[in-house]
Amino acid sequence: QVQLVESGGGSVQAGGSLRLSCVASGSATDNICMGWFRRPPGKGRENVARYFTTGDGTVVNNAVKGRFTISQDKSRSTIYLQMNKLTPEDTAMYICAAAPSRDGMCGPYAYTSEGQGTQVTVSS
Repeated sequence: QVQLVESGGGSVQAGGSLRLSCVASGSATDNICMGWFRRPPGKGRENVARYFTTGDGTVVNNAVKGRFTISQDKSRSTIYLQMNKLTPEDTAMYICAAAPSRDGMCGPYAYTSEGQGTQVTVSS
C-alpha cells in the first residue's frame, strides 16, 4: 500500500507560480511510478505529468507544456510540480497518483493510488 500526501496549493494571480509536492509513504514506495493529474471544476480528470522509465519526468498535457515541470527526489519518495505562468484555466484540484512499476519499468500504467489533492486557484 502507498499513501500519498500533497502540499503546496493555494491562490495566486494569473502569471504567478506555485510548487506542489507529493510525498509517498508505505511499503511499496520503491516500486511505484508517480505523476500528477488535475480535476478542474465541473470537468473530468486531466493527466498533467508523470514519470516513465527513462527517469525523466514528462509533461503529458499540451496545455501546460513549457510552463509546468515535474521533478523528483527519489531518496525522499517525493515528486514536485513546478507551475509557472499560471492562468485561470489551471484552476483545479491537483492530485498526486502512483502506479506499480512492472519489472522495474515505468510506463503509462493505470494509477492505483492517489492522494487527497491540493487546490490551486488562479485569479485573473
